[in-house]
Amino acid sequence: MAASGDKSPEPAAAAASPSSRHWMDRIFYPTILAGIIGSGVGLVSKHGKVHGLGNISATYATNFAIVTGCYCGAREFVRVSRRSDPDDLLNSAIAGLGSGALLGRLQAGQVGAIRYSIIFSVVGTTVDYATIKLLPMLQSYRESVSNKEIKLPDWSPIQVLDEEALAKKRAREQQLLAQRNIAITENKSQ
Repeated sequence: MAASGDKSPEPAAAAASPSSRHWMDRIFYPTILAGIIGSGVGLVSKHGKVHGLGNISATYATNFAIVTGCYCGAREFVRVSRRSDPDDLLNSAIAGLGSGALLGRLQAGQVGAIRYSIIFSVVGTTVDYATIKLLPMLQSYRESVSNKEIKLPDWSPIQVLDEEALAKKRAREQQLLAQRNIAITENKSQ
């Protein structure tokens, strides 16, 4: 037996993996993003004329957020239950089946549960697969952009001027202002 002074690590702290601390990245942010996308879909929906643009946008945003929140929550629950990696696509398939069955049952009965579970499983797994494949490319692009100074093309009307070019510009503006003042005084004298 261990001495009373020895303390063993608590099971909850030992079971918590570093990836479980980032649940906001896997549940909260996708849900917020889905709400924003749903709002945009509502803005271009043909039902906006009948129900009002604000109402239909809010409805779409809410529905997209509910579906995404249920799916992402189920995926995280499956990941924790299976003690697997966040990138495991089997988690996505199982979560799609479960959340689709639940939401489909609420929406359209038993037939809807089967149909929605298949749809959620396929779409959710496809989106997760695409995210896994695209994330490294997006991160490398972000790093390449952040390491470089953004340079505007020569034809751009917006130019970043150094001290010498800025002094030339001010001199040219002063010259044009003087010419304009001369032209105005000549017109007044006539």
